[in-house]
Amino acid sequence: MLPVLALLGSWEFVSREGLINQTLFPPPTRVGLALVQLCRSGEMVNDFAYSFLRVAAGFCIGSVVGVGLGLITGRNQRIADLFTPIVQLFRPLPPVAIIPLVIIWLGIGETAKISSISFGVFFPVWLNTHIGSGRIPQQLLWSASTLSRSAKTIFWRVTLPATLPFIVAGLRAGIALAFVMVFVSELAGASVGVGYQISTSYLAYRIDRMMAGLLVLGLSGAFADYGLSAFVNWKYPWLPYLGVK
Repeated sequence: MLPVLALLGSWEFVSREGLINQTLFPPPTRVGLALVQLCRSGEMVNDFAYSFLRVAAGFCIGSVVGVGLGLITGRNQRIADLFTPIVQLFRPLPPVAIIPLVIIWLGIGETAKISSISFGVFFPVWLNTHIGSGRIPQQLLWSASTLSRSAKTIFWRVTLPATLPFIVAGLRAGIALAFVMVFVSELAGASVGVGYQISTSYLAYRIDRMMAGLLVLGLSGAFADYGLSAFVNWKYPWLPYLGVK
């Protein structure tokens, strides 16, 4: 916490002393006060609830599809030859660039927002899972096949655990993108959400409220990432020995 406290303290001092424009860079105390006011009025609570539900839905859909397809393409060369070129064609596209098309195709409702979040989450999850499942040593699979002829058993006991460190890395990258995409999707055609709150604060020139919204998004992403890591390390305590923290 010391670096964070040092940053906030320096920011407060520089702003209070007039070294920077307080209108453009309000001190952390004003940002915190704006956040408290938004929470007391119920605006931020309502906006955060909608944004969180969108992130959760989009993250779950994108992760399930990404992990499922990544495990298949990583272990089956024929399917990889069929799907990988298509995925690689769209992967370099910035996820935010599809927002206008999504609005045209799906409108400005919840389906469009969740779909855009899922699109952004899918690619890092798929790529990490694809690489991880494809790098399982063949000797390990041969050894497992001598103990069990069941493909299902080998998958649950060998393939999935061996790929899990890569899956976790992909999920953590996907969480960050999910919060980026929910912010961008709410800037276009939303009537509620943290992104919408930030955009309306911009129109009113309330920089303190804008920073309060950004603070909520940043803390939400950080806590979501920490929660995922804590759950995975609790559920699979052997993962830290492989460098997953």
